[in-house]
Amino acid sequence: MAQRILLDGGQTGTRVRIVGPSSSSDHQAGPIRTDRPVVPQIARAASEVLAEAGSTVDELAAGVSGLTPDATRPAELREAVAHLGIRSVALTHDSVSAYLAANRLAFGAVAAVGTGVVTLGVGTAGTARVDGWGHLVGDAGSAYWIGRAGLEAALRSFDGRGPGTGLESAARDRFGPLPELYMVLQGAPDRVRRIAGFAREVDDAARAGDRVASEINHRAATELAASVAAALRRSGHRPDDTARVSWMGEVLTHNERIRERFVGVLGTTMPGAIVEGPRGEPLDGVGLLPDLPSEHPLADQVHRA
Repeated sequence: MAQRILLDGGQTGTRVRIVGPSSSSDHQAGPIRTDRPVVPQIARAASEVLAEAGSTVDELAAGVSGLTPDATRPAELREAVAHLGIRSVALTHDSVSAYLAANRLAFGAVAAVGTGVVTLGVGTAGTARVDGWGHLVGDAGSAYWIGRAGLEAALRSFDGRGPGTGLESAARDRFGPLPELYMVLQGAPDRVRRIAGFAREVDDAARAGDRVASEINHRAATELAASVAAALRRSGHRPDDTARVSWMGEVLTHNERIRERFVGVLGTTMPGAIVEGPRGEPLDGVGLLPDLPSEHPLADQVHRA
């Protein structure tokens, strides 16, 4: 087995694993900014981690958010990692690496739900990616979506435009005086992360019986189930077809209320779906990219150089 460096790049940080024939080591790197060219950031993260670890590698595999076809031309990939001595690269959108981590090669769907969200379906009709449109116009059901909905509910309660909710005091405790909240967030370079972090307060309030917070969780679960159903249909699954559905990310991993609602809604729209826990973690999926069978529908989604 060749020495490899694996990267799972996200909006809040990048997990890195250096894998050799007999050992592996895990490392951390900075976030991948989707408003900037992605490939140079991948190369930079790999370079920094390899320098810190004092290692050299032959192969690089990465799953990252915000990847577009224009950013994955083979010449650019080779140029970006040439100084690292890497002979081969396998690069894909993080929905693909999440799918492989959760389902391996089985047909079905995965919802990768963290700060953002993207859903991927794989079936006889090929692959279908749903949402993943970013926090400004998409990512329905993500931690950012939940956190923003919670803050909006808090401000509606403060204004008297909406029902009273414990989210009002939770927002004040976390961000300070509510009349200044919008200015605090607009001026914060990490505002996406901070808003997504408020999803934890929404969950805490729902656990305590807050009806407004519970409704936000229900809406998030419904959005996620709708995305999975769409991904299954578009990839060739009929409602009664058996399909393995799983997830990645903290929202469905740790929030039992959202997960239970998600399973219930999906069972109504796609009764053949079997929802099961993931078979691995994101870096496990990244590790499968170099050896992905060429006949598998996901193979076309992996950019190689």
